[in-house]
Amino acid sequence: MKIEEYLETLPDNLLSGEDVQLPEKSFRDIFKFVNLGKDDVFYHLGCGDEKGLEIAVNEFGVKRAVGIDNNSEKIKHARKILEERNLKAELICEDIQKTDISDATVILFWFTDETIIQNMMMKFENLKQDTKIITIWGPLPDCLPDKVDFPYIINKTPFKKAQSMQEQLLAIFGVKCVDFVTAWEFAERYTKAIGTPEIKNDRFLTIIQTLVIWINAKKLGVVCGDEIPESIKTYINIMKMHFDIDFEYLLKE
Repeated sequence: MKIEEYLETLPDNLLSGEDVQLPEKSFRDIFKFVNLGKDDVFYHLGCGDEKGLEIAVNEFGVKRAVGIDNNSEKIKHARKILEERNLKAELICEDIQKTDISDATVILFWFTDETIIQNMMMKFENLKQDTKIITIWGPLPDCLPDKVDFPYIINKTPFKKAQSMQEQLLAIFGVKCVDFVTAWEFAERYTKAIGTPEIKNDRFLTIIQTLVIWINAKKLGVVCGDEIPESIKTYINIMKMHFDIDFEYLLKE
């Protein structure tokens, strides 16, 4: 099967981050990275549960913490927990594309739907100066990151526009070209950031992400050297022979 077909079989669409709850450690890493503090108004778009808000309030002392999600059951459950713990955080059950986020200073935004992303870009571009938008794995479209601690990326308003996808990719990785080692390192960082102790196949997911990173870099012409590294060839063969997952067609497109 093609890699896209395999990804559709993963629980909770793990590789894209859709409907995946971040571990508490990842929230703390993100908040330290963005230097979250008492003067900040923090919005978690697509919050799911209350964990991020709880940590933002209790451990980072934000002025205001708001979680938005269109899943009424999750919001109901999260509200109950916040009430039980007497935490001053807000939860809104609403489509994030409709919510007023104009007072935000820090926003956590982890979506893969292109329509939602494009619609939110219009809202983000109208935010006040120096508002920080944190994304995971990829930056905002056509934007150069202001700060990177992969897989966490900060874009700050007003956005710096990238001249090309090549420029954007190399800015994220902080290298002049992408080799196997770079692809593996960044894939592993992502897997560990979104993973939990219950995930048994984290190395398998890291291999898949490594191949995706390297092949995408090759398509953009920013890999190191003209030849396919032996490690990449080996993992492509392993995926094909042992798991019937095809990556080779991507190199021919």
